[in-house]
Amino acid sequence: MTQPTHDTAGRPIVLRGGTVLTVDATRQVHTGRDGGGSRDGGDGRDGGDGCDVLVVGDRIAAVGPGLSVPDGTVEIDARGGIVMPGMIDTHRHMWQTAMRGYGADWTLTQYFVWYYLEWGKVFRPQDIHAGNLLAAWEALDAGVTTTVDWSHGLQTPQHADAAVDALQAVPGRFVLAYGNIQDAPAAWTGTPEFRDFVARRIPDDRDMLGFQIAFDVTGDPSFPERPAFEVARELGVPVTTHAGVWGATGDDGIRLMHEHGFMTPETVYVHGASLSADSYHRIAATGGSVSVSTESEQSAGQGYPPTWTLRAHGIPVSLSMDTSVWWSGDLFSAMRTTLGADRSREHLQAHASGETVTHAALRADQVVEWATRGGARALGREADLGSIEPGKKADLVLIKNDASPVSFPLLNPYGHVAFQAQRGDVHTVLVNGRIVKRDGRLVDVDLAALRRTVDGTVDHLRSQLGEDAWQRGMNPDVPETKVLDNPYTYTQYRSGSTHGG
Repeated sequence: MTQPTHDTAGRPIVLRGGTVLTVDATRQVHTGRDGGGSRDGGDGRDGGDGCDVLVVGDRIAAVGPGLSVPDGTVEIDARGGIVMPGMIDTHRHMWQTAMRGYGADWTLTQYFVWYYLEWGKVFRPQDIHAGNLLAAWEALDAGVTTTVDWSHGLQTPQHADAAVDALQAVPGRFVLAYGNIQDAPAAWTGTPEFRDFVARRIPDDRDMLGFQIAFDVTGDPSFPERPAFEVARELGVPVTTHAGVWGATGDDGIRLMHEHGFMTPETVYVHGASLSADSYHRIAATGGSVSVSTESEQSAGQGYPPTWTLRAHGIPVSLSMDTSVWWSGDLFSAMRTTLGADRSREHLQAHASGETVTHAALRADQVVEWATRGGARALGREADLGSIEPGKKADLVLIKNDASPVSFPLLNPYGHVAFQAQRGDVHTVLVNGRIVKRDGRLVDVDLAALRRTVDGTVDHLRSQLGEDAWQRGMNPDVPETKVLDNPYTYTQYRSGSTHGG
């Protein structure tokens, strides 16, 4: 059954009477109570008319109370709700989404065993397509309007074509981070087929489909990843890399990147935990940012979520959810767990010295900023994404659920987003001025067909593994390999910080 279609194409849109979190440089909150800015929150109903956001074409045209709008404008009632910028996820392995929840009890080592060493190679192009389709719609459903597809399952250009086909079939904003865990970065970036793919499929105008190159840096002193960095530099595209991942990528890799001049302001380091102060200094000095996946770091074992030390070093932060093989595919959970992890460490540190915390260092408005404007900054899109300001792209989310007692009172809007809201409260989503979700339901999606597509991938994987291996895979054994030192097979390097170089 196809979800309902709303005929709004080409018409202006106004969200009326909501509490508007601009997430601009001042993190201003508009309630309409005083004709504009207010920091005191409010429920958008009592004591004022709320604030409006007008969208014309793909841009935000105006923000303010009681806006006059053009004839034919589509009106969306935002009273009692929160209008915020579309959220931006800077690291999501979308191709794995068809295996939702399969690895709920995995450690990072088990994840490496299953995908890198044993079964990741059995994914066909159509399986990449199925995972990406499911993940793309899942992101929009949760108000994530821009998603970086950290697509390290692209074994062939045909897999990459399938990934892009899926992203372009869904009305979201995406960045393809091209990777291949089954081959050395220098090998797959150096092929004519890779160059041909970039020429064929990556548009010059990267508004709706951006491009990064995704690979890790093992720390091997011979620096076998250097040719891949050189390709990225030649193509003028950013590199995104897992960093500070225990046993896989760490201080040695960061040092090699820095010594060879490959750390740039556009580089996005994923996780960024378990690093030394020297590595954080190098990231800060070169202007890079860190994508924190708190649920992942807490559960899988990359290291304690590093937001506390990133703030200390002045390193910009964005948020991500990593993979639905384990965790929820929304950024509400990411914001909530990030606040919890940061505050837990702060309290534990205070207790160890016989003290107590009187004021939390990390506040709700900061994690909302990381989930929106922080992501835009990491992607080089802060000029047109990540905040609600006239002239910026109309990527907007309305959080409103009149059927829920959790929707009121609305006293602290940032706190409400970070601690109270969830995907079921996402009422309306706009991407590039287009309504993609309204009244709590995705627009123009055939969920039944999507389910059949995903079922086909699950059936394929189960048949490839066999039922016994499929069941064992939910808690796989760890073979006697070097996986604890790094999961890549293109180098024999072993880190001296783990099992002896």
